[in-house]
Amino acid sequence: MSENTLFDVIIIGGSYAGLSAAMALGRSLRKTLVIDNGKPCNIQTPHSHNFLTQDGSSPSEISTMAKKKVEEYETVQFQEGTAISAQKTDFGFEITTEKGERFSSKKLIIATGIADEIPNIKGFKESWGISLIHCPYCHGYEYKGKQTGIIANGDKAIHLSSLVKNLTDDVTILTRAKATFTDEQLQKLTRNNIEIIETEIIELEHENGYVKSIVFEDGKNLKFEAVYGAFPFTQHSDIPKSLGCDFTEFGHIKTDQFQKTNVPGLFVCGDNSSMMRSVSSAVLTGSVAGAMVNMELVTDCF
Repeated sequence: MSENTLFDVIIIGGSYAGLSAAMALGRSLRKTLVIDNGKPCNIQTPHSHNFLTQDGSSPSEISTMAKKKVEEYETVQFQEGTAISAQKTDFGFEITTEKGERFSSKKLIIATGIADEIPNIKGFKESWGISLIHCPYCHGYEYKGKQTGIIANGDKAIHLSSLVKNLTDDVTILTRAKATFTDEQLQKLTRNNIEIIETEIIELEHENGYVKSIVFEDGKNLKFEAVYGAFPFTQHSDIPKSLGCDFTEFGHIKTDQFQKTNVPGLFVCGDNSSMMRSVSSAVLTGSVAGAMVNMELVTDCF
């Protein structure tokens, strides 16, 4: 592909949100380039759930099928690589990849997701997305009735435990430090028979990512069959910040209801801008972003 071809739209990130945006643009005959490095955050998650027609499929099966469908639209092109920088230009945006390639577009969609900051504890990384999970809607049904731990503290722990308690009566909160619950929250936990363990975790024992037990700093070893984790995250790409995007207090990119940021011509979609972290949500916001970008292009020249 020749460099500095002017596209109508460049999409950075080719997972569910990016592919959904690309399909909307391809169906509108927009000359679109999708730049993707093939490293989605759910790469080791065995099954995706709560998405109509694809419940139980693997994430890779869904994305492979989606890409195949998008490739049928002749105005959409794909470029393998990682976009490392972007700048505003007189015509729109110029994107540079890690290989030094440069591509230009009138509009830009960023669908790069977020990166979880998994604690450096033995067994965590290997189990993340398998039995160390983040979302009751995405994975909770498969672990209904199981011995379940929740690694979180304060409001996050209350939020997660209230959802998980509906799926199992065996819930334990693992704060890894002094608990920070209010008296009212403690009363709720007591009423729902939810134990709190404040001791630091030193290992999550597992078999191929499926948790068996948790080892604590004081030597205790307790059996668990599923563990939820509410961990911090960072944006997977620094490009939104470098372009001047506004962010929420939680670290998501701020958008309006149409996925538009405060930067003219720049839209974002998927996990980078939504607390609803699921395949279905990513597809929705990607479709909205694609349609709204097309509308802007229409307005600019009609």
